[in-house]
Amino acid sequence: MRGYMGVDVGSVSTNLVLTSENDRFIDSVYLRTRGNPIEAVKEGLRMLRMKHSDFEVLGAGTTGSGRRLAGVIIGADIVKNEITAHAMAAMASVPDVQTVVEIGGQDSKIIILRSGIVVDFGMNTVCAAGTGSFLEHQAQRLGVAIEQFGELACASASPVRIAGRCAVFAESDMIHKQQVGHSLPDIVSGLCEALVRNYLNNVGKGKQILAPAVFQGGVAANAGMRKAFERALGHDVMVPEHFDVMGAIGAAMLARRHMESSGGSTFFAGWEVPEQTYRTSSRECSGCPNICEIVEVTRDSTVVARWGGRCGKWEETRGAEHEDRDCHRQHGGPAC
Repeated sequence: MRGYMGVDVGSVSTNLVLTSENDRFIDSVYLRTRGNPIEAVKEGLRMLRMKHSDFEVLGAGTTGSGRRLAGVIIGADIVKNEITAHAMAAMASVPDVQTVVEIGGQDSKIIILRSGIVVDFGMNTVCAAGTGSFLEHQAQRLGVAIEQFGELACASASPVRIAGRCAVFAESDMIHKQQVGHSLPDIVSGLCEALVRNYLNNVGKGKQILAPAVFQGGVAANAGMRKAFERALGHDVMVPEHFDVMGAIGAAMLARRHMESSGGSTFFAGWEVPEQTYRTSSRECSGCPNICEIVEVTRDSTVVARWGGRCGKWEETRGAEHEDRDCHRQHGGPAC
């Protein structure tokens, strides 16, 4: 079997997907990143290799907040931002989609499309009140399994109104509602509606949210959130079959298009990646007043990538000895 690989590394989850030569979904792995994206990617590759060791990767793409690091680890042919990847996957699922709502563990985003083109987008940048981590934290506090959260919310007949502008205020308001005797389903449903209000007032503010609308990301598993979005928007919200790994699907699709247009061979590092040792380190470049933080990635003691410098001289992978000489020559001082 031949096809493409997509990897989406986020702050909470790391997702890997295999697709066929015509973008058909084959398999996926959904893992917790747990603050170690390198090990998460390696574990995901191990899990896919156990079932698809004979799969020939024709191209690989990465996306997510850890896309650059993941790209180095797997030997990605293309590295793209989450907006592009999620939009690509959404259009494959719902060709005439006009709005993509994506809520992950630590961030949320909205993508506005018209005639298959991304015309606007927004992301949360300040508060975590509208994300999956906040929802999971409140579920633990209420003693409810996050898997049952949506079912409880849908059972509510009269959701209570909870302040959702701020994570701290939302939690204190929820505690107050418990203390005055509101039922658990009404509180859970009210919390879902508070998150939706937070999302629409911050991430979606000033944007025309039209149907068809697609709900993606791990939070889309929560039926209560979907119902709350439909009440707030006044129209249906669709949840794709593979809602939780849409970013990785989009990365795989982008890899296919890149490889077909370039006509070259893949840089994919192979199924042996989990057996290789990767390490990251950082240091400050004192060659100029910018004091850039340089990140270095090594594989089995060999430098495979560096980045972080504003001037661009660290972006190219070369021997460390040459870099020291170049820094000395450019800035007229001691080697960095």
